[in-house]
Amino acid sequence: MQISQLIKDNLGIINKPINMARNDDGAEIYIYDVISSDWGVGAMDVISAIAQAGEAKTLHVHINSPGGDIFEGRAIMAALKSFKGKTIAHIDSLCASAATSIALACDEVEMSDGAFFMIHNASGLVWGDKSDMREMADLLEKLEGAIVNDYTSKTGKTSEEVVAWMNAETWFTASEALEHGFIDSITQTKSKAENAWNLSAYNHAPAELAIEPGAEPVTDPDPVPELSITTNANRLRLALI
Repeated sequence: MQISQLIKDNLGIINKPINMARNDDGAEIYIYDVISSDWGVGAMDVISAIAQAGEAKTLHVHINSPGGDIFEGRAIMAALKSFKGKTIAHIDSLCASAATSIALACDEVEMSDGAFFMIHNASGLVWGDKSDMREMADLLEKLEGAIVNDYTSKTGKTSEEVVAWMNAETWFTASEALEHGFIDSITQTKSKAENAWNLSAYNHAPAELAIEPGAEPVTDPDPVPELSITTNANRLRLALI
């Protein structure tokens, strides 16, 4: 009954646009959603935005995402790496799970003081017998191998260190992410991370990111009423992915 209610709450929600903007210094895109082709920002959204960026010398990628589909994330990474100019990731609030590899695909990574960076093991749903379960486990290990490579290539840490962090579902503050090499700099303007997502799907989400049951999520500074997303809908999107 609860899942049925979540689906009902989610009906009619319009995916949020990626909000590509051009300016004198380059172009900016905002990945402020779940990473998903069906429920949020997908690879085709990013590819389309990059095409609109044209010959911009710098592409600024702003991120506030709880993560999502790893395969969509890999495709977004490939799109960013193919951009001819310089790419700079700006972690504005939350960069978790699949969103972290997207950030690290950029040439530089900047993080707001007060934001969070979370890495953990890959997960997925499977139904079937023991052979199906083992096949899924093998697939998840292969996917994690690619993710570990993303992190070790950026940080210079050993795979053992990274795997331990992933096993523990580690949430890094900006200073911790900088210390361990996940980011290159911290935005000096102090800001409180504003979380629009119900993170109950994660085991160790910081108290600062907690949303009270039934509370309205934080909205964008210039919200569009028809794009308003309820807490239950956010929980459903994370659960489905």
